[in-house]
Amino acid sequence: MFRKIIFLALFILPSMLFAQNKFVGVDACGMCHKSEKQGKQLDIWKSSQHSKAYETLKSEKADAIAKEKGFDKPAVEVEDCLTCHAVGYNVSADLKEKKFNVEDGVQCESCHGAGSEYKSMKVMKSKEESIKKGLLVYDDAATLCVTCHNDKSPTFKGFDFEKYWALIKHDVPE
Repeated sequence: MFRKIIFLALFILPSMLFAQNKFVGVDACGMCHKSEKQGKQLDIWKSSQHSKAYETLKSEKADAIAKEKGFDKPAVEVEDCLTCHAVGYNVSADLKEKKFNVEDGVQCESCHGAGSEYKSMKVMKSKEESIKKGLLVYDDAATLCVTCHNDKSPTFKGFDFEKYWALIKHDVPE
């Protein structure tokens, strides 16, 4: 129950506040966030397990776990699995731009919110303006991470936030 409340507070309510925003996809974000000057966020994501999160749901192991949990369909179709392995799977097509691909898994907009209104260079030059347009940023990333990385996950083996954050930290250099 607590996990659902946290998930609602961190993912659903902010997305309702910016309901006009569409998911643009990792390629749109990566157009600017791939250079050394910007912090190479795209490369960091590509080399992370987050970029493979959706793919793991296509495995026999994932299907076996889904079956064990009482689901009668493949893991890639189970909302309980998709909640942590993808973003945008549960929104209408009119809230997804053409290049958005749910199979990109846990990508930029999973944490930072649908990007159509803040993706432009003009907006992104101002952190304050980006936030007004829907960019989600966190003072405490661990709170967000543990909504999925916790003992409710059937594959949970512990979560050392500092260790894993070091692998995916992706600040924009100042």
